[in-house]
Amino acid sequence: MNKNKISALSTILLIVCAVLLAASVFLPLWRIELSAPQYPEGLVLQLYPDKIGGDVDAVNGLNHYIGMQTLHAENFVEFTVLPYILAAFAVLILVTAILRSRKMSLISFISFVVFGLISLVDFYRWNYNYGHNLDPTAAIKVPGMAYSPPVLGYKQLLNFGAYSIPDIGGVLLIVAALILAFVVIKEYRAHRIFKKKGAVANILFLPLLAPILFSCVNDRPQTVRLNEDECERCRMTIVDSKFDAQIITDKGRCLKFDDFFCLVNYLEENKDAKVKKSYVSDYSKEDRFLDATKAFYIKGGDVKSPMNGNIAAFETRKEAEEAATQLHAEIISWEDIGF
Repeated sequence: MNKNKISALSTILLIVCAVLLAASVFLPLWRIELSAPQYPEGLVLQLYPDKIGGDVDAVNGLNHYIGMQTLHAENFVEFTVLPYILAAFAVLILVTAILRSRKMSLISFISFVVFGLISLVDFYRWNYNYGHNLDPTAAIKVPGMAYSPPVLGYKQLLNFGAYSIPDIGGVLLIVAALILAFVVIKEYRAHRIFKKKGAVANILFLPLLAPILFSCVNDRPQTVRLNEDECERCRMTIVDSKFDAQIITDKGRCLKFDDFFCLVNYLEENKDAKVKKSYVSDYSKEDRFLDATKAFYIKGGDVKSPMNGNIAAFETRKEAEEAATQLHAEIISWEDIGF
């Protein structure tokens, strides 16, 4: 076989990749979900290659009050050129598959990674400008407040929670990038690429690892600002670091509670909530959170928590037993709490 030609498997994968890119031209690439008490069903913005979809009018109405510019597709040059860029990549990769060119597969991959990096930078710039360039005559002004949604993940904006995640078209682009990476690694052999290209090759592969790294990092508990943050359930201000708790949702949103009792009741009232991690404060160590499923608990006696849940958590069973004796409390397990 000609060493400059890719294998039959790689050829098929490149054709699949081209089809995914062509399909992405007609599908939403990204979505920003907004949730707030006054919008129980939430609001959604969907970014297509050529337009903005979803609850655009509702979001524009909210933007007017806080001084943000309203969103109109004609104000973005990206919506004019992006469909053609995606179509051009689909054609390039299809031609690569037809010619079975190993060199073109590498060029296609590098070009697509560079395009992805430029797109992320542009999206960040887009979010930053719209969240920071506010009308000084707006009806609602919060000193020092900006409203830029995150590029990826969750961010709290006043009473709105904003999620920024890939939509179906974006998922197809990620899959296409992974296919291209697989083909290049297979055809050039991974050790040859990294040995010859060194740091440059590592940098090019970093964008493919971003979703994995994000999912690993974004499940950690967040710092609680005492006397500022409020409980997700009872809306009371969090005042005692010995009893506060947190939930990290599957989308990376952090829900804070002033009492483990509030966390328990929130989960009972929202049985469809998708929880990635649950954390509870270590009673004996300030500002330290424990995995709620692995902690040891005591209840009652002289344990007095803000919402009368009267449950304290400890890292070890020994610590829990000693505290139970001192505070005249009973030892309970995670299962006893009701999960």
